[in-house]
Amino acid sequence: MERLAALHRYGVLDTPRESDFDDIVALASEICDAPISVINLIDQDRQWFKAEVGLGVRETPLDTSLCAHAILEEEFLEIEDTLADQRTASNPLCAGEPGLRYYAGALLRTGDGLPLGTLCVLDTTPRRLSPLQINALRVLAAQVMTQLELRLALRREAALRRESDHRVKNSLTAITALVRIQGRQAASDETRAALGVVRQRIDTVAALHGLLYQTKTEGTICLAEYLAQIVGLLRGTAPEGVALSLDVARVQLSPAVAGSVAVIVNELCTNAFKHAFPHGNGGTVTLTGTAEPGKSYILTCADDGVGLAAAANGSNAAQPGIGNAIIEASVAQFGGKLEVVPTDIGRAVQITVPL
Repeated sequence: MERLAALHRYGVLDTPRESDFDDIVALASEICDAPISVINLIDQDRQWFKAEVGLGVRETPLDTSLCAHAILEEEFLEIEDTLADQRTASNPLCAGEPGLRYYAGALLRTGDGLPLGTLCVLDTTPRRLSPLQINALRVLAAQVMTQLELRLALRREAALRRESDHRVKNSLTAITALVRIQGRQAASDETRAALGVVRQRIDTVAALHGLLYQTKTEGTICLAEYLAQIVGLLRGTAPEGVALSLDVARVQLSPAVAGSVAVIVNELCTNAFKHAFPHGNGGTVTLTGTAEPGKSYILTCADDGVGLAAAANGSNAAQPGIGNAIIEASVAQFGGKLEVVPTDIGRAVQITVPL
């Protein structure tokens, strides 16, 4: 039971073929001059092949398994003639023509000594491996275990990251609630406005961790899905009559870069809400994004408001402040580019994100 628990803990059974393992069996077959090579994992009632050369199947019943004998050995088992060995002489895979007349398997064993299966080679004629071939088979078996351990470590790391993202999101949600309460109790409009900005920025980070917890793509998130959440939050803060439109291409970004982009979007939209539509004017803030694969992602935030010059002459003039400083710092974090795009109406800002 302990051995089976260890095998299932690796999460490798019934997974698709992978070139890393296919290359190992191909090399084992070539080095040992054997027509058949298999990475064989012994389950409860079957032997399942993570990779194979010369068999054409992914599993067979356990009662015909030659490798089931190998996992009882210390490290290596060689059967020079299967019909002359009492362990395999009656095996239906060995009888008949062409039967499996030769077997050599190097044990796949966990760090605490539990056998999972073998890396083995088989032939239809009796034979014997050279010491060099035996050593090569053992080395390749160790590489199989290295690959399995690496995948297990990555799965554990991903699980820890998702749990961390979940807890961070919950903590930020609680903080947002406290900020909202403080905002309602604040005596001055200025304090309420400042706390509202703080709440928006916390919500932006919380949305990032929420999406990271849900994503199945390890290490990256879809920017389009993330920005859809951010835009949903921003729509709740838009002035009456001001719409927020989103049309961005899908691209996978690291959490750090995606978080910086979201912060920039938050600040640009907030600035547009505040300065582009004075005196209750209505309009639209539009976010568009296009990707040039392998090169860059171009994100544009444009509005059809009064424009930069008119805003600068108005009572709500946009002065360099914390919002602009946050935008510039965020762009610098991922080595991007920020520029104001000429437009006939309103204002447009373009962000270039290196891919």
